[in-house]
Amino acid sequence: MARFAFDDDGVVVIIGSGAGGGTMAHELTRRGIKVVLLEAGKRESLASFSQQPGVAYGQLTWLDPRSSSGDWAVAKTTPSAPAWLAKTVGGTTTHWGAVTPRMLDWEVRARTTYGDLAGSSLVDWPIAYDELAKYYDLAEARMFVTRRHGIPGLPASNNFKVMYAGAKKLGYQRAHTGYLAINSQAQDGRAACIQQGFCVQGCKTGAKWSTLYTEIPRAEATGKLDLRIESMATRIEHGANGRVNAVVYRDAAGREQRQKARAVCVAGNAYETTRLLLLSQSGKFPRGLANSSDQLGRHYCHHVLGFAVGVFDQPVHMWRGTSQAGLIEDEVRNDPKRGFVGGYWLEMVNFDPTGAALGALPYGWGRDYAGVMESFSNMAALMLVGEDLPRADNRITLSTTTRDAYDLPVAHAHVDEHANDVAMRRHGQEQARRVLEAAGAKRVLLSTGSPNATHNMGTARMSRDPALGVTNPHGQAHDVANLFISDGSLFSTPGAANPTLTIVALALRQAEYIATQMTARAI
Repeated sequence: MARFAFDDDGVVVIIGSGAGGGTMAHELTRRGIKVVLLEAGKRESLASFSQQPGVAYGQLTWLDPRSSSGDWAVAKTTPSAPAWLAKTVGGTTTHWGAVTPRMLDWEVRARTTYGDLAGSSLVDWPIAYDELAKYYDLAEARMFVTRRHGIPGLPASNNFKVMYAGAKKLGYQRAHTGYLAINSQAQDGRAACIQQGFCVQGCKTGAKWSTLYTEIPRAEATGKLDLRIESMATRIEHGANGRVNAVVYRDAAGREQRQKARAVCVAGNAYETTRLLLLSQSGKFPRGLANSSDQLGRHYCHHVLGFAVGVFDQPVHMWRGTSQAGLIEDEVRNDPKRGFVGGYWLEMVNFDPTGAALGALPYGWGRDYAGVMESFSNMAALMLVGEDLPRADNRITLSTTTRDAYDLPVAHAHVDEHANDVAMRRHGQEQARRVLEAAGAKRVLLSTGSPNATHNMGTARMSRDPALGVTNPHGQAHDVANLFISDGSLFSTPGAANPTLTIVALALRQAEYIATQMTARAI
């Protein structure tokens, strides 16, 4: 593996190794660009992944504290852990469900499509959908997404068969085993999915796409990647000209290090990306790096999420098979007659017993929970994933009460749900209930509010008008020409689709732009 000097100011420093950062590392290094990749967590492997849910959670998850407020359910149930992120090489691509639908054309024109909605801060994306679609094609081919480009879908599990039977009885037309970055056949030097059902614990066969064992090893093979694990970025510095020139971080021993940089790409997920830029305030940027517009951290979106769990007379064994290999697409449409704008996906999901208590069931631990869990083998589950509306006061800031191991303020999330979000969740859970009952469920349990956020978007959004966002259409900071955001923070609006495919597509596009700008000596 390459090792570059701390004073090498010709490197690009990438912070975070997940869908955005890992992809960026490969794309830049294969073009001959030197990259220092900082990852706060450890490096696991197919051999080291645990499939015990509790052990895996501790192995992969970002366990540092956070804080939260607002009327969303998370502030009441898990205020110190409002988001489930990963802290490991590969980032959240180690534990994600690999669901990879595309955003739709009208979703990237949300302001035009929905109009001026009171209480929202909608903008249109500054990218034409045809442009985004080109990179969707590239991302899907790179990730070997099922049901795209001739790749077959995954097989149907019992959990899927329940969903499909109910969907057809309700008249849904577009129910299938989904678009997933999980091998339905051996390809890319990785095995086919063996349907063992431990997707979010880390895929021990490598069938699920993760930058841990795809993009990052390929970047290392170029000889241009210096991967530094257990390296927690704490500040980005800039020169008198306002351009960034170094990243300060703590290494595995807790020592402060400083890496010079020609350019910096931040891909720490919306929570940690925002936090790092806010921590990097200076005399030139008193409200945080690249935040002259005061838009950094605002417009935080996390998707409208909710669960429905059906209990059946006969066993389903929902934990068997690919965790989320099932989609109903019919509700991904804009039909204000339903009582809200925007659309949502209904996605098959499964749980281990602990996860069911913490996220899916409406009351958590207790006597009724124990009674329900006696029927665990007979359960099937659905999740709705819908477009929430950006709001200027839904934002990530620095906590005034909680600090990390380095005595730095942690990220604080404030969310007040828009009435549109509440109406969408009500509609989606009712439809999920109807699907399960149509399939024969004798009882359906609905979660209350949103669970811990796993889709975090919008806090450094792209905008044509610098006053309305943080970055331009290439994810380049309006204020700082050599600073880029390379994760879901970029999204101008969230759409309804799970965000990882879009993050990868934008990273592929951004890498091309950075390479061109570096060749032209513009950065």
